[in-house]
Amino acid sequence: MRTERYTVSPMKKHHADAEIVVVGGGNAALCAAISAAEYGVRTLILEAAPQSMRGGNSRHTRNFRCMHAQPLRTLEGSYGADEFLDDLLRVTAHNTDVELAKQTIEQSTECYDWMQAHGVHFQPALQGTLSLSRTNAFFLGGGKALVNAYYRTFERLGGQVRYDAHVDHVAIENNKVVRVEYTQHGVPCVVRPAAVVVAAGGYQANIEWLVRAWGPAARNFRVRGTPYNRGAVLADLQDQGLITVGDPTQCHAVAVDGRAPQFDGGIVTRLDCVPFSIVVNKHAERFYDEGEDLWPKRYAIWGRLIAAQPDQVGYALIDAKAVPHFMPSVFPPTTAESIADLARALGLPADRLGTVVADYNAGCGDGRRFSPRGLDGVATSGVVPPKTNWALPLDTPPYFAYELRTGVTFTYLGLQVDARARVATGLGRVANLWAAGEMMAGSILGEGYLAGFGMTIGTVFGRTAGEEAAKYVRS
Repeated sequence: MRTERYTVSPMKKHHADAEIVVVGGGNAALCAAISAAEYGVRTLILEAAPQSMRGGNSRHTRNFRCMHAQPLRTLEGSYGADEFLDDLLRVTAHNTDVELAKQTIEQSTECYDWMQAHGVHFQPALQGTLSLSRTNAFFLGGGKALVNAYYRTFERLGGQVRYDAHVDHVAIENNKVVRVEYTQHGVPCVVRPAAVVVAAGGYQANIEWLVRAWGPAARNFRVRGTPYNRGAVLADLQDQGLITVGDPTQCHAVAVDGRAPQFDGGIVTRLDCVPFSIVVNKHAERFYDEGEDLWPKRYAIWGRLIAAQPDQVGYALIDAKAVPHFMPSVFPPTTAESIADLARALGLPADRLGTVVADYNAGCGDGRRFSPRGLDGVATSGVVPPKTNWALPLDTPPYFAYELRTGVTFTYLGLQVDARARVATGLGRVANLWAAGEMMAGSILGEGYLAGFGMTIGTVFGRTAGEEAAKYVRS
């Protein structure tokens, strides 16, 4: 445990008006703070970002995954618990805490109503590659509208928010949090709450930590979300012996446009064209089945696949007939009238790319069963790697290409929690500390990802953490 570095100085500004401190300012933190405030407990949010960038990665979200037995207003058909769990087990290769996963799934339906009751509005699912109208509820106005609605609700309940509040230390003594130290506008501050919820995100914006986990390749990654998720709170709690779960290299990583900014590019930089493309590396070699499964279940593998390629770069190639089948990109593609010209524009070996495309086209069969809305079985024959769905030849100019880079959304290394969101050290549960959101999602997401599931985890465990903390304070 750290000691002298965190000795409380008499120069620090003290705040004694909060019974519960919530560390973080995104979806999970807000759900926890609202749930605690509804118990009548004085609740304080410490958000590292300035007010203009509040909300963490939740600002960039569009939807959450939701179980429902019948059509649910903006959700079509049904999506049962068994199917939901099966989808999760397949993308995580069973690397999940099944009981916590079931809890998340089973509580997701009531979250839909809870979100609406607290200011969130839903809209019909967007059309396009993700095809989520049955499984995912979309936020009207996106994640920023959700975040703003929650802040308004929290403040109406009497909650307080401090922005630019960088938490330096959550001090644990004898398995109990005794104070929270933070810095605001350069001024050291301390608060001594009765209970604490940590929901401060992963460490994906800490490039040096990513390099320690991934090696030098991580310097070529893009961070899709907030630059404020640097893992300071997670590292502090690790240093004090709290039990962690998850592989430091596991994360939600997708293929993003190579022109995306280093930080905060958001969801618009994701490229959804992969199922209808062929993807090659800098040597013009294909390296994976682009049509393996429906995009909501497999899109998140592409960040890791690109990370494993030379210089952590790939190129998605499509032709004119594929363009209508995916969401438009925020940046225009590279365009050419021939594959050779496209190769030259991208700096790829033209002869090799021409051979790869010709071999792929020769392996494509009858495309009359092609269907962009589901697994169609339109596959290649005699091509390595195969393409098992949506395998139409690239033969209709003009041709288009996108440079792909690894875009990290959030990391999976986090705190081990139980069903009540309580965290633990090797000596037992910390009496007054709970965790929610990305700081504990690694218990459920050991690897892989399902579209919208991070928001589901954050909502379920944010509400649980806030309620449990409030009950503790009131008891």
